[in-house]
Amino acid sequence: MARFLGALFGGLGQGSAYALIALGFVVIYRSTKVVSFAQPSLMVAGATAVSYLAAGGDALLPFWVAVPVAMLLTGLLAAGVERVALRPMVGKPVFTVAIITIGVDIVLRVIVNRLIGVNIRAVGDPWGLSVVTVGGIPLQVRFLAMMAALTLVIAALGAFFRYARVGLAMRATAHDQEVALAQGISVGSVFALSWAIAGALAALAGMFVGTSSGIDQNTWIIALKALPAIVIGGLDSIGGAVVGGLVVGLVEALVATYQPAWLGENFALVSPYVLLLLVLLVRPYGLFGTREVERV
Repeated sequence: MARFLGALFGGLGQGSAYALIALGFVVIYRSTKVVSFAQPSLMVAGATAVSYLAAGGDALLPFWVAVPVAMLLTGLLAAGVERVALRPMVGKPVFTVAIITIGVDIVLRVIVNRLIGVNIRAVGDPWGLSVVTVGGIPLQVRFLAMMAALTLVIAALGAFFRYARVGLAMRATAHDQEVALAQGISVGSVFALSWAIAGALAALAGMFVGTSSGIDQNTWIIALKALPAIVIGGLDSIGGAVVGGLVVGLVEALVATYQPAWLGENFALVSPYVLLLLVLLVRPYGLFGTREVERV
């Protein structure tokens, strides 16, 4: 039972990081109808910013100040990418815009990898591999921090989209861009804001991904775990992104703990994609995605 609960807790913690990345995907998709493949590079860029600001003996800022500053910087970077690379493509086929986001991701990763260097960089997190014991079960503090951060983000996004005028404008744009334009909403500003929010969330997730083990030039691969999460939950569902991220984290942790020997040692790495295929067979639009019906 202790082994099961430990795997369950670790899965929820790691799944919280996946959910933060997935939320960025969904926020952009809801506003622009484009799946942004630039999220992995933004995640690593945010983690690198935290590393430069808070890690090492010559840290520029305390960790708890460096994280929001890195989120702000990454959000501005994401908004700048949207303005320079994607705003001119408004009205173009969605597939074309998605391909451009892949190019943006490659360019940003090349730049960020130069900043990371060949060695692993610590992000300066204060908890490292610290453990607290609850009911005789050791729980890593970093997983507690991940779950707490996800809870705060969900509450903040819920309040933002429900009560803030800008949040309501984003909801209107997500529902129908032409109607939003007719109501005087600046759709371009909404696009930029959605990218900024996604960039900030990616930076927060990147910091958590880098805790305890640091970041290197291959850290971006972890962000790909968010793709099964958003497809399982539904591309246009914020709640689905959270559920999908947590489910992916749980499946990965449980498979890693209990997988039979004949599946090999690393089957847990592909288990989220197996789950993705199974869900798509039953729910092509995801568990909470909006089903689109076209008359022909």
